[in-house]
Amino acid sequence: MSRPEHQFWDWIKNEETGERILFLEGPIDQDDFWGDEVTPHNFREQLESGTGDITVWINSPGGNVFAAAEIYTMLLDYKGKVTVKIASIAASAASVVAMAGDSIEVSPTAMLMIHDPMTVAVGNVNDLEKTIAVLNEVKESIINAYQRKTGLTRNKIAKLMDGDGTWMNAKAALEYGFVDKILFMDDKDEDEDSAKEEEPDEGNEPGGDEDPNGNEPGEGEEPDKDDPGEEDDPDEEEKPSRKAGMKAWTELSRIAASVRSEYQAGQKRQNGATCDVVATYDVMLKQLEVLKNW
Repeated sequence: MSRPEHQFWDWIKNEETGERILFLEGPIDQDDFWGDEVTPHNFREQLESGTGDITVWINSPGGNVFAAAEIYTMLLDYKGKVTVKIASIAASAASVVAMAGDSIEVSPTAMLMIHDPMTVAVGNVNDLEKTIAVLNEVKESIINAYQRKTGLTRNKIAKLMDGDGTWMNAKAALEYGFVDKILFMDDKDEDEDSAKEEEPDEGNEPGGDEDPNGNEPGEGEEPDKDDPGEEDDPDEEEKPSRKAGMKAWTELSRIAASVRSEYQAGQKRQNGATCDVVATYDVMLKQLEVLKNW
């Protein structure tokens, strides 16, 4: 099969910096069936054709885990610095390749996905048991790559891979440690986001706006918020509606208790229904009337 003019694994050289750039797009496989697969053989040819730092842009749904493992190892063994940038998706086996980067960066809109290895098997019970054993070992080998990068425990990573796996947006991937940076976001922006998440509620801090005397919790006397004569009560404007709501709620609860007591005492029935069912129906009707008037 003749190769198309454009290969998805072609390298592009940055004439200004001398850095080589790879756009790794499409499925990863051992063999080149359709002409657009990323294969270890083709990858090695291009990787060894030059020297210096490289950037690998990944946009791949994954594929053959053994082919991905071979490419992962090539990148780890490469003498120059390897920067991996996830443009859109690094899923399944492609996420393993991504872990080879000395620096891993992800687009704000990109996704990273990890999951248990899968295969197709036929045969008898012994054959299937052997397949299960192999899949378990393959999973352990994949965990090696994830743990080397993230520092997470093997048990934590295994749980993230279980079932249908785990899809991670850019921020989740950064929090778990699968990536080092979110592209196009300044460090300042990330610091501000972290500060907002960690910023305590000033209203609950000693000395805050609601505590001008700087008293610790429990010190001093707080105004009685149920006292209608308290001039400094911040909830003063909300009291009328709050009291009305409490009154309505009290009335609805009273109706429910009254009707249930009546039916339970008389053991009333209607068309064979139990007293609880009939009581609940009547409670609803009477409560609706109260709500209409309210």
